[in-house]
Amino acid sequence: MYLKRKIDYFLKQWKEDKEHKPLIVKGARQVGKTESILHFAKENYSNIIYINFALEKKYTKILDDGYDVDSIIKNITLVNSSIDFQKRETIIIFDEIQEYPDIATTLKAFKIDGRYDVICSGSMLGINYNRIHSNSVGYKTDYEMYSLDFEEFLWAKGYNEENIKDIFNHMVELKPFSDNQLRVYKSLFLDYCVLGGMPDVVRTYITTKSFTNTLNIQRQIMLDYEEDARKYAIGLDQTKILSVYRIVPSQLGKENKKFQFNKIAKNARSREYSGCIDWLIDARVVMQCNCLLYPELPLKGNADESKYKLYYPDTGLLVASLDDEAQEDLRMNKNLGVYKGALYENFVAEAFLKQGLGLFYYKKDNSTLEEDFFARTKDSLVPIEVKSNSNKSKSLSSLIKNENYHDINFGIKLGDFNVGLANNIYTFPYFCSFLLKEFLKSK
Repeated sequence: MYLKRKIDYFLKQWKEDKEHKPLIVKGARQVGKTESILHFAKENYSNIIYINFALEKKYTKILDDGYDVDSIIKNITLVNSSIDFQKRETIIIFDEIQEYPDIATTLKAFKIDGRYDVICSGSMLGINYNRIHSNSVGYKTDYEMYSLDFEEFLWAKGYNEENIKDIFNHMVELKPFSDNQLRVYKSLFLDYCVLGGMPDVVRTYITTKSFTNTLNIQRQIMLDYEEDARKYAIGLDQTKILSVYRIVPSQLGKENKKFQFNKIAKNARSREYSGCIDWLIDARVVMQCNCLLYPELPLKGNADESKYKLYYPDTGLLVASLDDEAQEDLRMNKNLGVYKGALYENFVAEAFLKQGLGLFYYKKDNSTLEEDFFARTKDSLVPIEVKSNSNKSKSLSSLIKNENYHDINFGIKLGDFNVGLANNIYTFPYFCSFLLKEFLKSK
């Protein structure tokens, strides 16, 4: 069962571009890179050459005679004489390039040569461009892939573009969802929160029509991530990397979600762990939300690098990290309990990441003023609050009303309620998060 992905559209457009460059598809382990690339290749090429450097170590000598295309072809056919290179009909797929990153140096030669299309793929774990002689700048295209977002999950459940368009129209037209629509989409959303978007997890859920075995798959993925840290984290304290990765859920469960090193160990200091956190971010197994120095534009140049929150880029893996009692509440009873706020917040952070939005929050020192996320339109800064209860949004209202925050004209509140607008605050159900970027384009 193939799950339709957004990369499918990208790959089609990539091939249709007559000037397309060799492609590198990057992303964390098991987000579906290889499956999507092979699906595309089978539908669009008569000749596929697939080389997996993790499984076929014999191909890690194909650059011994140089980086030119003819030398590479000669050495590939020396390893396997049955491989046939057909001009204009062949796609070459180099998979698991973290095991042989020097292959990326060849992409300039393949682009100039022009006889064959090339796609490289690998997990961010271990892809180290410092090890590449020349990473073919200007002669390659990079694509970042994540686990399924909520829209792709809806596709897997049989919903189509018209359903997505209808959700978006409700947001833009400020038209409340019917009770039945809310019931259905909220149920799908809660399933997605528990499952996350790892393809193997979603496929199992779709085919069995239950959560059976999904937790086992999620926990195995997390164990694989930890094993990769031991394998690829060269020159760093692997124990500290794993300590950071494992403590993210408990820190999100606290009222103060700012990442605190003293929660890892009594005398832990940021300088001891900063490289470990950077490695996890580069590996795409955690994501960082930076604290703004002041709620104003621009976002990227206005962050306090010493203050941040860490999230998992797949909320299903965050859920899978919780204890067995919490698992029963979540999977059987849909009761999010003490982690309710953290899970919803992580879901929104994940939705931001997958839409290409930056992750920023604000917390004023010695004050109760704080806001979960910020995005922007062309001219405005937009505070976004994630509500796990029905309490009033005091910080959101203060940011909008206070004339000192001149970049802020309106805000957005996400929670367990319907579409609405009051006092320059748009309210949307959680499940609308995946359309926030498109909504902001309309403002």
